[in-house]
Amino acid sequence: MTPTTYLGFHLLFILPPVVLVVAAAYLRPAAVWGRVPFIGLGVIVALAVGYTTPWDAFLIELGVWSYGDGVVSASVYAIPIGEYLFFFLQPILVALWLYNLEIPTDGDLRLSIRTRLLGLAAGAAVAALGVGLLLSGPSTLYLGAILTWASPVLAIQWAFGWPHLFRAWRAVVAGIGAPTAYLWVLDRFAITNGLWILSDTHTLGIAPFGLPIEEAVFFLITNVFIVQGLVLYLWLVDQWPTVASDVRRAVPSALRGLLPSPDSPVAATDADEPRTDDPDRTTT
Repeated sequence: MTPTTYLGFHLLFILPPVVLVVAAAYLRPAAVWGRVPFIGLGVIVALAVGYTTPWDAFLIELGVWSYGDGVVSASVYAIPIGEYLFFFLQPILVALWLYNLEIPTDGDLRLSIRTRLLGLAAGAAVAALGVGLLLSGPSTLYLGAILTWASPVLAIQWAFGWPHLFRAWRAVVAGIGAPTAYLWVLDRFAITNGLWILSDTHTLGIAPFGLPIEEAVFFLITNVFIVQGLVLYLWLVDQWPTVASDVRRAVPSALRGLLPSPDSPVAATDADEPRTDDPDRTTT
């Protein structure tokens, strides 16, 4: 069965795997589950919608891509409702896949200024490449827009904890790889069947295995956002009590009341005793 609408595409190809990864994460005792990881997921979803919406609307208005006849039932700010669902469902799919993996949370939160500046510089390099492509001509507009849009998020994540992402590389690679490959296949299917149409003017025309390079980069980058953000978040939550205790000891006693307690809600996890019947189960 070939879907002919954006909503039909979600019903056939996106919702079933979302249900599967949710069920797997809920039923597997070793999976990450509970209040803390779902707060992280909620933040990621909110950021995905808020950060992507203006960028997406701008590119649609420029004509970087369009939609086939009858594919879109309704739009808000030029963005189809189905696209908003993508902003919402993709992070859930990727996050719950990641939560089925073993995610390390060891390692000190405290990094040197030099280390953080290296991460920031890497993000700046992505920005420079993106801006360069934007200014190179119409055919590189879409790819340049992706990299320019991605660079602030990457700079923040890498500056915050790129060494930890290296420590957790197995979870990061697996968390990004499988959903990205799946979404590449779906995107190629949608383009081949005319659900959405990329502009010849604003793309390079390079399409390995029938998938435009810009779309491949877009889904890779967005999944990198999600996985890196959640891996860093779980690391922060797990390591916060140690940092908070050290900070409290280092400041004058008169100021300690202004600092968050090491056992504040941000640090409250159930990592030590995961149970399948515990709604706040969290394993890392």
